[in-house]
Amino acid sequence: MFRNNYDNDSVTFSPQGRIFQVEYAHEAVKQGSAVVGLVSKTHAVLIALKRNAEELSSYQKKLIGIDTHLGIALAGLASDARVLSNFMKQQALGSRLTYGRPIPIERLVTQVGDRAQTNTQHYGKRPYGVGLLVAGIDSTGPHLFEFQPSGMTQEMAASAIGARSQMARTYLEKHMDQFAAAGRDELVRHGLRALRESLAQDKALTVENTSVAVIGLGDEPGPAQREVAFKLYDGEAVGVWLEAGFDSQTTAAGGAAAGEEEEEEEDDEDEDEDEEEEGGDSMDVDG
Repeated sequence: MFRNNYDNDSVTFSPQGRIFQVEYAHEAVKQGSAVVGLVSKTHAVLIALKRNAEELSSYQKKLIGIDTHLGIALAGLASDARVLSNFMKQQALGSRLTYGRPIPIERLVTQVGDRAQTNTQHYGKRPYGVGLLVAGIDSTGPHLFEFQPSGMTQEMAASAIGARSQMARTYLEKHMDQFAAAGRDELVRHGLRALRESLAQDKALTVENTSVAVIGLGDEPGPAQREVAFKLYDGEAVGVWLEAGFDSQTTAAGGAAAGEEEEEEEDDEDEDEDEEEEGGDSMDVDG
């Protein structure tokens, strides 16, 4: 990125039809640590990688509950995310006070998108430098939406934003067919594996740097299913999923490797038997 004559404000188009300040805001999202979101027929899951600015500081909060039926994951400027989350909380509370019901997820996401898009039309304002994944549940079921600094919003089956998130998206695309029928724990394990793909080689997911949020339907089948409130998991509560998610994958890989070793041993034994038979034949001939 470099400065030019068309990036002094967010209302001026370049000759190529680009708004550079919006593009810079997208770059701010790419600088934030990765977050992953997945949705099935019964649950929506958010998983975030937390960072600490230095060894003496605490880890930054990446998951925020908005209401009992929805929450967000952020990548980018946390201060901008705080402003947007406060706006979302006001809208959610207003819906309960005015209409006596939770606000629909799509309506709230659209309101946030409109607010962000307004900043690209007025001189003296700048786009929000944060991307959001919004997960929640309403009368139509669980939902996952992605919000971008340009004000664009879209519903997703799974998504990842932030630094090195392309690798996480690749994992999600490969396993997307498994998400719709997945339960809560299986969905969380897929999210953790996707998030691990975005890490550098010298990094690992731990109970200190990983957060998980889950919302969905209860275990009771049929019309009696009730909504389970948006819940955050930090610290040791995440450890169970970390161990289960990666142990099962390691076991499967180990089983496949063991099968290959057994096949190699069988091939070696067959070759030894063939050599012995050939040796016996040659001895008979020489005799």
